Amino acid sequence: MKPRLSIQPLLLGCDFSSAPNPRKAIVVALGTARDARVELAGFESFASLDDWGRWLGAQPAWVGAFDLPFGLPRELVVHLGWPLQWEPLIAHYAGLGREEIRRTFAAFCAGRPQGGKFAHRQTDGPAGSSPSMKWVNPPVAFMLHAGVPRLVAAGAALPGLHMPVGGSSRIALEAYPGLLARELIGRRSYKSDAAAGRSNERRQARSDLLDALEAGSPRLGLRLALKGRTRRLLLDDAKGDLLDAALCLVQAAWGAARSGSRPGPGYGLPAAIDPIEGWIVTA
Repeated sequence: MKPRLSIQPLLLGCDFSSAPNPRKAIVVALGTARDARVELAGFESFASLDDWGRWLGAQPAWVGAFDLPFGLPRELVVHLGWPLQWEPLIAHYAGLGREEIRRTFAAFCAGRPQGGKFAHRQTDGPAGSSPSMKWVNPPVAFMLHAGVPRLVAAGAALPGLHMPVGGSSRIALEAYPGLLARELIGRRSYKSDAAAGRSNERRQARSDLLDALEAGSPRLGLRLALKGRTRRLLLDDAKGDLLDAALCLVQAAWGAARSGSRPGPGYGLPAAIDPIEGWIVTA
């Protein structure tokens, strides 16, 4: 029996960029949920990291799912001799420059066999996600570097990893929109940042993905409610930023419905979550 979803003060789904600009902004989908229905109310976009962080800190209460990694592979952290507690690890990582991160991770990979260059987190297998130390295609290592310290500065709690003194009404969950998209339409490509990649086939994949979201995810037990204009925006967005934010919104709703689940950190996360790696919600 699936738990009932109560009305949330605010649900967020965030498609993140480590280097946002007016042409490739951070996109946040806003919504609420009740029972099996997730209502998409609209979007906010941010062309700077600091604007995004300040906006998050100004909202009094939310549960958000963010498309960026919250932790590094334990194997990598142990190998590098970095702190083995999450908060000092993130403070250390935030103090590094991107070029230093790239050199350090590239040196780690250079000494490993072909096919096993990257270290992985435990969540990467069930989620099908890229290793969080990857610095290109996609640069998720830089997304962690840019995003997580700002979530902490906004006063967010990251269940299983970080809880501000006195608690928090802002709850950040790590998300991966590709996980839900694959459940609904398989491995079909539905987006492209490059103009040359914006094909009729990808548009049809977006249409099919929207149909599936509105019909509801059988595994998550949730369906996305869209108004006509909003649906058109999602369909026409060839880059897929709005659609990825909407996918994260559904994942946020699933986690919010399990906020009090025990044992473990709640929000549907495993009881035995690695306290420096983190976990992708719904994986």
